[in-house]
Amino acid sequence: MTASGNGPTLVLAVIVAVLVATGVTLLLERNLTRILLGVILFSNGINVLILLSGPAEEAPLAGTTPADQMSDPLPQAMILTAIVITLGLSAFLLAVAYRSWLLTAHDEVRDDPEDRQIVGLADRDAPPPGDLGGEGPGDDPEQVDHSPNAPDPSHPVGGDPPDPRHAAGDGPPDADGVGTAGPGDRR
Repeated sequence: MTASGNGPTLVLAVIVAVLVATGVTLLLERNLTRILLGVILFSNGINVLILLSGPAEEAPLAGTTPADQMSDPLPQAMILTAIVITLGLSAFLLAVAYRSWLLTAHDEVRDDPEDRQIVGLADRDAPPPGDLGGEGPGDDPEQVDHSPNAPDPSHPVGGDPPDPRHAAGDGPPDADGVGTAGPGDRR
């Protein structure tokens, strides 16, 4: 560990940082082989971090070492458990990658159509974004006309408000009082 043997060195801390950073980077990929390598590197980085948590003393075997000079056996037991879990997860990911390769001739994780549909529904149901451009009344004096003759911004430019008696697509009434044909009407 260190020259005095009491704590971690900067080299081991850098190794942990590199393993974890590389593992996380690979976990964010869409290729199952890279995800598998990311899991392995990430777990090895965490195992080294757990190993650094205990002081480097003598072997924790009863009867061979005085109790005050024994290292803590808990980090070692946790690392052994983590190794077994990583082995099982790696075997599972390897099987999934192999099955994906057999079925599709590549091991890239694709977007699920249902996921895309859910994202589309969420975008549709999201509230409209607020007015952040400064075009609202009082926010931007160049864009807002405060004179009494200013047109109402809720009505179309140069026209009256739409008549609710006419359906969409119907024009103004004819000379005989009947509306003009809309796009779907036939006479």
